[in-house]
Amino acid sequence: MSPGSAVPRAAITFDVEDWYHPELARPHVAAGETRSVVREGIAVILERLRRRALRATFFVLGEVAERFPDLVRAIAADGHEIACHGMTHRPLWALDRESFRRELRDSRAALRAALGHEEAVGFRAPTFSLDRSTAWAIEVLREEGFLYDSSVFPLRVRLYGVAGAPLGIYRPAAWDLASHDPAGALVEFPVAVGTLGPLPLPVGGGFYLRALPSWLIHRTLDRIARERPFNLYLHPWECAPQLPRVRLAPADHLITYFGLDSVLPKLDRLLGRYSFDTMRGILERSGQLAPAKEN
Repeated sequence: MSPGSAVPRAAITFDVEDWYHPELARPHVAAGETRSVVREGIAVILERLRRRALRATFFVLGEVAERFPDLVRAIAADGHEIACHGMTHRPLWALDRESFRRELRDSRAALRAALGHEEAVGFRAPTFSLDRSTAWAIEVLREEGFLYDSSVFPLRVRLYGVAGAPLGIYRPAAWDLASHDPAGALVEFPVAVGTLGPLPLPVGGGFYLRALPSWLIHRTLDRIARERPFNLYLHPWECAPQLPRVRLAPADHLITYFGLDSVLPKLDRLLGRYSFDTMRGILERSGQLAPAKEN
């Protein structure tokens, strides 16, 4: 597969949160911090998507929608999908069923206030915190009317992940998050994980996209695309100039800040190489979701 060739089953997604929301940085941010880079990051992203006439899915945090409702409207006005990222960026392991339900409802209310209508049918948990210990969240998502989820990282890494989970789209079983149940009520679209020989290789975005060379990312994604749809993720703060930083332990600093200067060049190459669409669009075309009804 050569650069510029189209892969019509690829979704690109953005977790719309600010620089102080990530799990490793948040405990070190001063109380009352008001600086924000989300507007600048989104502007960079939207311009690049517009240039290529591509559509993406934006998992918007409720706190961001409340603070910047015009930004949510600008994303939707460009034809992108608005999905839910929770309200406060608290991971699922810090919640229970009812506090999670409140997060979902508050977040949807913030999105509805910004857009003037209900739109979000997809969800991504902060910090990919859907794992075997928080699998109860699938039932809550179904009860709240969500159609799909993209919270499973199908490889156990330092902070998150589900060892043994399917690498492709599946329907999680009630008895085991890593098992497929054809009758499952919710569709799961995991982020991209490929292989390097016998070893799993996460290439879905974030730190992994920043740390790995482009040639390896492209080779791995090309191989995945021949087998199944894939999705990638980034954050606006990774794309923003003049990112505020906090002092972190060496490993946490590496995960949070390594390779930030490579993000935009790599994003440009990815957008030129693959024919990205929204996550909902990919799921509808693959028959995993019924097409949205026309208003």
